[in-house]
Amino acid sequence: MRDLELGPAANVPVAFAIDIVGANPESATRTFRVTGPALATGAPATGEYRLRERGHNAYLDVFEAVARRFGTRMPRNRRPEEAPTFRAPYQPLLTENLSPAVRHGYGDPAVLRVREPGAAGDTVWYYLVATSNDAPDSFPIARSRDLRAWSLVGFVFPRRHKPAWAADGERVSDYWAPEMHRVAGEYRVYFSARERSGHGLAIGVATSTRPEGPFTAMDAPLLRGDVIDPHVLVDADDTAYLFWKDDANGVWPNRLNRLLHGHGQLIAELFPGEEDRRTASLLATLWPWVRGLEPMERFFVQQALVEAVIDDFAAFRDRLARLRDQHADASVRRASQGVLDAMRTPIHAQRLAPDGRVLEGDRTTVLENDQEWEAHLVEGIWVARHGGRYYLFYAGNDFSTARYGIGVAIADAPLGPYRKMREPLLRSTAEWWGPGHPSVADGPDGEPWLFLHAFFPGHTGYNEFRALLTVPISLEADRVVLR
Repeated sequence: MRDLELGPAANVPVAFAIDIVGANPESATRTFRVTGPALATGAPATGEYRLRERGHNAYLDVFEAVARRFGTRMPRNRRPEEAPTFRAPYQPLLTENLSPAVRHGYGDPAVLRVREPGAAGDTVWYYLVATSNDAPDSFPIARSRDLRAWSLVGFVFPRRHKPAWAADGERVSDYWAPEMHRVAGEYRVYFSARERSGHGLAIGVATSTRPEGPFTAMDAPLLRGDVIDPHVLVDADDTAYLFWKDDANGVWPNRLNRLLHGHGQLIAELFPGEEDRRTASLLATLWPWVRGLEPMERFFVQQALVEAVIDDFAAFRDRLARLRDQHADASVRRASQGVLDAMRTPIHAQRLAPDGRVLEGDRTTVLENDQEWEAHLVEGIWVARHGGRYYLFYAGNDFSTARYGIGVAIADAPLGPYRKMREPLLRSTAEWWGPGHPSVADGPDGEPWLFLHAFFPGHTGYNEFRALLTVPISLEADRVVLR
């Protein structure tokens, strides 16, 4: 267990010193000893905070206690929340884990309707695959005939059968956003995972002759470079397109914190509020340690800084753009531009070869975060084709809070241009928080149903349980409506 002493970052408006017991990235627990100006008096004070384990909510507990003592930003998930007033006809389908091997519920759910011939006639099954994060068994596969009674039939990648190129292990691997499709007579699962080397996010493909598996993964990723949330659209002429997201929202907090650590005087220019100046000063002090952590733990530590930015996202980007244009130091201007570039999360699309294992042609950017409710990201894409139009469903804002929601954009061609509906289709309600990552399949009535995940109220965050919900929808010429 390694100890680390961190003095205040240079020129920060609020000076913090932080000692970390158990600073080694492999340490099971950590203790933070924080010294800085107390909120109540402004006099120097010291607080000691033990991290009970290295999960998301444990870090939120630590930063809640620090906020109460030192006046930094209270994490959103630790503030009293007003019950959302939005209403939606959510129908819960899966509200508990089907097996102890399914640890975190059914985040990023993709539902596939399969018609199987039999001696007594065809049988319709619904197959579900979902995110598993760092659980030993990756991507649960469940099936149901009526969307009500579900059974677990296996995993795309059971323990000890992960793709050769993908990382494995608690707090290291992230198996996210699988989708199953039947293409060219086989079942293909497209998914996101971290590579063994460098732990960058990549998109892979696995195939099987049956939806239950077993699945065999390609020896290498289909696409590399911090990319997630693959979606495949098969058009009427059997042309297949891969849609995906650049995971830039996992990049800009690191770039911003590095900039603030090296140029602490910028905090006063970028953050007008005292609470956020204290937060940015604290995180800038932690940066020399934070930069050595695994990607998800970096997110846990820096979430308060992320929330300080996205609570006033458009105005923050304007302030950072002015700083980029006016600062005398060329290195600051370059670093500011790097942060601004990463604050856009583009959704790309590109044609797939018939075997589904190679991309062809040019990639097209089909969507970006440009609406206030989306804040710093759009993600979790699904495109439904209906009546000669293409309906792109997507999620926006911070997945770990009640601000997450689902939007829609509509186009006349698979690669766009897409026109967004002015307001989100779905938001948090009093009963369900953070609806996100939709998929579409025909329901038992033969009409489109939207499938999505959501948290129980007050229980949001990485590795928290996410339930499977559905909402029947109608796809109209210029909009989507809830039925």
